[in-house]
Amino acid sequence: MASLEEALKIERLEADIFRGAVVPTQLPRTFGGQVAGQALISATRTVDPKYTVHSLHAYFLRPGNPTQATVYLVDRIREGRSFSTRRVTGIQDGKAIFTMEASYHVGDRGPEHQSVMPVVAKPEDLPDPETFLPEARKWLLREWPDFDIRLIPEELVVKQHGWAAQQQVWFRYRYQLPDQQVYHQSTLAYMSDMTLLGAAKVIHPESTQNASLDHALWFLRPFKANEWLLYDQSSPSADMGRGLTQGRIFDVEGRLVAFVVQEGLIRYFQPNVEV
Repeated sequence: MASLEEALKIERLEADIFRGAVVPTQLPRTFGGQVAGQALISATRTVDPKYTVHSLHAYFLRPGNPTQATVYLVDRIREGRSFSTRRVTGIQDGKAIFTMEASYHVGDRGPEHQSVMPVVAKPEDLPDPETFLPEARKWLLREWPDFDIRLIPEELVVKQHGWAAQQQVWFRYRYQLPDQQVYHQSTLAYMSDMTLLGAAKVIHPESTQNASLDHALWFLRPFKANEWLLYDQSSPSADMGRGLTQGRIFDVEGRLVAFVVQEGLIRYFQPNVEV
């Protein structure tokens, strides 16, 4: 399997045009996290280093071909004193497969608060995922061997009253990353698409056709993606073939470092029907 550095490699073709690397995969379509990570790196290369990305909002428009490179066109929407905005379109075969807007901020001082991290089992105390994951989910471990992904067994998840579906995952990148926050943010953008839609499936054992539809990610505090992060996931609703999911991401010190919302396709199989 390709390393993360290979998966997020970007080639600059023109000032605001980039091409992403092609990496081997077991997936039938390009992994959404890879497209989001490559798009974020492309956008960031057009922004003054004094700005740091604080949010991105993306739509997965068409299934990407994993054997073909994606070209990213960056539009410089805004250059302000405090904020800078970029729009990125990912293209294959002349068609948009992905679009994203990313907002960058120089950082200011203001009031501070955050929600409390839930009480969960520590990653080192969890059983080997190979021993308890159902065969249908072991592809996670095979697809991303450079990531340490540890789903907390359902019986160890403290259920919140009134929440429809919950799932909790510890994850981290196994190797060192440069100190610059952009590398950790791009890695988290890649990782944030892992497992999240599963929160909408955890109470539904039926086989479904699944795909990410739209994805929003807020970076709240600095963090290191090669250290343990808790992905506290829930799904407040599923209906009409779509599942809504959200995830709070905490570091081991209990700091809320990111927040994610995603809607995905979870419909019963329909032969010969595209996403």
